[in-house]
Amino acid sequence: MTWSVRIRLSAMMFLQYAIWGAWAPVLWPYLVNPRPEGLGMSNPQAAFIFGLLYLACILAPFTGGQIADRWVPTQWFLGVVHLLGGVFLLFASKAQDFPGMAWMMGIYSLLYAPTLALTNSLGFHHIKDEKLFGTIRVFGTIGWIVAGWILTLWRNIGTPPNTSDCLMLAGILSVVMGVFCFFLPHTPPAKEEAADPLAFREAFVLLKNRNFLVFMIIAFVVTTELQFYYLPTADFLNKALGIAKENVPLTMTTAQIAEIIAMAFLLRWALRTWGIRKTLAVGVIAWPLRYVVFALGPVGPVEIMRPLVVASLALHGLGYTFFFVVSQIYVDMVAPKDIRASAQSLLTLVTLGIGNWLGTQFTGWIMNVFNPANNVQAWTKVFLVPCALTVACALAFLLLFKDPEKESQREQPTEPVAV
Repeated sequence: MTWSVRIRLSAMMFLQYAIWGAWAPVLWPYLVNPRPEGLGMSNPQAAFIFGLLYLACILAPFTGGQIADRWVPTQWFLGVVHLLGGVFLLFASKAQDFPGMAWMMGIYSLLYAPTLALTNSLGFHHIKDEKLFGTIRVFGTIGWIVAGWILTLWRNIGTPPNTSDCLMLAGILSVVMGVFCFFLPHTPPAKEEAADPLAFREAFVLLKNRNFLVFMIIAFVVTTELQFYYLPTADFLNKALGIAKENVPLTMTTAQIAEIIAMAFLLRWALRTWGIRKTLAVGVIAWPLRYVVFALGPVGPVEIMRPLVVASLALHGLGYTFFFVVSQIYVDMVAPKDIRASAQSLLTLVTLGIGNWLGTQFTGWIMNVFNPANNVQAWTKVFLVPCALTVACALAFLLLFKDPEKESQREQPTEPVAV
């Protein structure tokens, strides 16, 4: 791989996740806050809009993946959908009611969802050594961080009135990404018949293994509870802890900085020292620890709780690395070679698709039940819900899930050692 290709692939990942990172962490307050600060939507309405991307992720294999596999070069497809996506994001930034926002974000989600897989497949197509992929994918996390910094700077300078600044920034980045994609390395459609969009069905045979079934159930539940971080955290930091709206995007990038550190310095050590089972459990435990700190935020002195809550954001990066990255490693480890791609597709469907979508709806419902907008102390009740469920998941991992290395050793017959 030449340096030209490596730089272009890294820039692709940077822009791909900068688009998402520009709006996902901070859109919720704009949707639910009363006018003129926001659009005054109900919590379930805001959750529905956030859930549109995850619904689109379920549909993505039937849309963009098939088009890129069968008919057009991947970089052309990415360029067109990112340009169109940028236009719809810019329209969404000006939307003033729920129907308008839902339509614009729904169409945008259908355009963006296929690009998550296609940028990965394009990268792997041009990388000879798969071990290098991590050094390129990390620029996606850096892009997410930089988008938060840019939004913070923009808010401190001044953003347009009656406009979602985060969606406008995402739209601008999407247009830039669309133009850039036409300069990516040429990646033609596959010559052979395109992959079956329901290929993940092959992986259902793995669910006959009790260990794998336990893992998938817990992974699903954990994913639903993560939405209590992605949706209301920006509003919580602003309303409960007094962090200025302008500085919230920068503050929330603490999680992604921790994620990079965990991937670069801790993950390999943890897997070697603890193994898959304990590393997954530590990843799950990181989230209830963060939720406990969040829950204590409104009840303690703000001068003490504010720095503690900000520091606890790092637990999200640790949890994401130790759980989701290790989950992909685990699936690749236990799936037979001929269905590994199908097994990863099944994991993506259960977590990124169904789990995240149901999680957004559940979060919106809980927010509606406790309504922290009317009582700042209600934030404690909101965050105790995912805290309890993720603690249960961590205990389930430790009690029900066996370390795959030890399990495989028990199942395989002992062979004589050659001397």
